[in-house]
Amino acid sequence: MKRDKFATAIVLFTMTFSAQVAHSQRAIAFEGIENARDMGTLVMHDGQTVRTGMLIRSGCLAKATDSDVAVLKEKYQLSNVFDFRFEAEANAAPDRIIDGVSYTHLSTLPKAFIEGFASSGRSDTASVDMKDMVKVLMKYAFDPKAQTMARKLYPAIVTDSLAQCYYGTFLRGVLRAKGGVLWHCSQGKDRAGWASAFLLAALGADREAIVEDFDLSNQSYARQVEAMTAKVREQGGGQEAVAFIRAMIGVSRENFETTLDLIDQKYGSLSDYIENQLGFSKEEQQQLRMKYAIY
Repeated sequence: MKRDKFATAIVLFTMTFSAQVAHSQRAIAFEGIENARDMGTLVMHDGQTVRTGMLIRSGCLAKATDSDVAVLKEKYQLSNVFDFRFEAEANAAPDRIIDGVSYTHLSTLPKAFIEGFASSGRSDTASVDMKDMVKVLMKYAFDPKAQTMARKLYPAIVTDSLAQCYYGTFLRGVLRAKGGVLWHCSQGKDRAGWASAFLLAALGADREAIVEDFDLSNQSYARQVEAMTAKVREQGGGQEAVAFIRAMIGVSRENFETTLDLIDQKYGSLSDYIENQLGFSKEEQQQLRMKYAIY
């Protein structure tokens, strides 16, 4: 029994260490851009590898420094930015404009969720002081309606017809881009995370690779998550409250995988969803692989 526990501990440690190595290899240490990583080196199911220096996911560019801009222009030859925030978010913390770069705004948060954020006073969270943000999150962590809303977010995104249209627009934009592409939402984790999932699937990634990339945002925000969950527990919060904090500051791997299952059940498969719901054809997917993948 002890040996089994020891073996399990070793496996978990190895998995965690491997994920941390993968994250550190792909992470981009910008000065003012959070949760940034190069999608390059990810291996697809057919053995192809995503090219480095071409595809970047991140948090918003509102606090991008001159040094960050130089890296994006010189190292990544940035030509396109896709912003998945809704209007109030983008207006509260507008992206830094980089000369020669095309900006495309695609709000993939369903209308009901935007109205929910606006009515709760959270529509301008990008400009809220961190102390105020902590108070807001602590308040809603104990609210059953907010907890349910957090669980329903991912299914709402993938089943929303406008969000589907916009994610299809994003994929076609990546295909047509003349240089490096960066996409983001506010923290670069949920809406940008789904964009990454669809892009990786179109490139030929298997489910494991897609889930692992999505989950890496939890490493980017690990300190904040642990600090906030500790506060919740101190105030008597249970598993639902802790899960809310983890989903709001980091990402919920469980909710993500459940929503991937929903896509399979409702639309046949992730591949069928990309072709039929996002309108990104098999031919376009093949062109995408030819552009961004190498053996």
